[in-house]
Amino acid sequence: MRFSEKWLREWVDPAVDTAELTEQLTMSGLEVDAVNPVAGDFTGVVVARIETCDPHPTADRLTVCSVDAGDRKPRVVVCGAPNARAGLVAPLAAVGATLSGDKIKKARLRGVESQGMLCSE
Repeated sequence: MRFSEKWLREWVDPAVDTAELTEQLTMSGLEVDAVNPVAGDFTGVVVARIETCDPHPTADRLTVCSVDAGDRKPRVVVCGAPNARAGLVAPLAAVGATLSGDKIKKARLRGVESQGMLCSE
């Protein structure tokens, strides 16, 4: 049987971490075969709205998006996602954020500076 730890903790929430919880379940006769994290570790990811989304001037498969993450002024993010469009709300890994141990930095993509990365899948 598969179920999420979050779902289990809605029913019973002992004050133990995931490793101890799996040990306790196994010792009670409910063998835990595997624990599969859904997402890797990340920090600094915020919700942002794409305000504008224009074709990249020198790349066919990239767009230049202006995103509002609640800051004073919009950020420019170069994006390769085919579904990026104005009005879309998406996770933004801003400069300084970490995704699976990698730190997001300013980058120049085909001549346009990107101030973060819009996240998908």
